[in-house]
Amino acid sequence: MLFRSGCPICNALDIVGDKWSLLVIRDLLGGKTTFKDFMNGPEKIASNILSQRLKWLNKHQILDFKYRKDNKKEKCYYLTDKGMGLYPVMSELMLWSAKNVDNKFSERGKKVIKSLQKDKKGRVDEVVKNYKKLKSKLQLS
Repeated sequence: MLFRSGCPICNALDIVGDKWSLLVIRDLLGGKTTFKDFMNGPEKIASNILSQRLKWLNKHQILDFKYRKDNKKEKCYYLTDKGMGLYPVMSELMLWSAKNVDNKFSERGKKVIKSLQKDKKGRVDEVVKNYKKLKSKLQLS
């Protein structure tokens, strides 16, 4: 990939700085694995945009996929270690949002923010640990 500059922030944003990438990663961390799962999100991503994001994130080794053992036509997406490494950054964005954005968050959002405020490192470690367990249980070929 040709990056726009030598700035580390710019380089990271070149990969995950669009409107949808971090939401796909959020959904993966929350247990979604299939195209259909992602399409059912509250943000209502268009199918063509979702396809582009999944290919882009795969190209940059943020996520990968395998075909399900019980349905060889269905892709099952999962985060790579590189993708899971974005959760600490996402947790900081959530805390920033809680502090600076005037919005009523969902109950789940409030719960996550409260746990991050109470013990950020513990929450981050827990999410990564739980995702690794979930990933190991996926029925992949």
